[in-house]
Amino acid sequence: MPSARLRSYLDENNIKYITIKHSPAFTAQEIAAVSHIPGKNLAKVVILNVKGKLAMAVLPASYKVNVDELKNQLGIDAVRLAHEKEFMNMFPDCEVGAMPPFGNLYGMDVYVAKSLTEDEYIYFNSCTHTELIQMLYKDYERIVQPKIFDFAHPSKV
Repeated sequence: MPSARLRSYLDENNIKYITIKHSPAFTAQEIAAVSHIPGKNLAKVVILNVKGKLAMAVLPASYKVNVDELKNQLGIDAVRLAHEKEFMNMFPDCEVGAMPPFGNLYGMDVYVAKSLTEDEYIYFNSCTHTELIQMLYKDYERIVQPKIFDFAHPSKV
């Protein structure tokens, strides 16, 4: 079940969504595989440190963050991947590593990879390692108001 905070936020904003149960999976690519969702359609969250402040990068599960490109697009040098100890207490309603792409609920800026905006739906962790949420991308963008940049590229596996 999604966290109460996330569920309330979606319901208060009249968002239509479905939950998808799956067997326990911990990496974005594993979740995509067990859920039978292409890795490009499943959003994963990467926490960044941007000028000393935590921010959320949201990108397809099969992609990687290019920090240098994000630095260029933001016009700042102080961007890096955050260390887990920097954010481990930021998501008390979520299992470790299963945070949803709603940085606005946790006081964080949200940067979305342009490639995620190309699909009708967005799928993401619902604070657990056994459930996803599916909703219209346009609804996600409306209530989160992320900044959209081209900072992610397919992983070479």
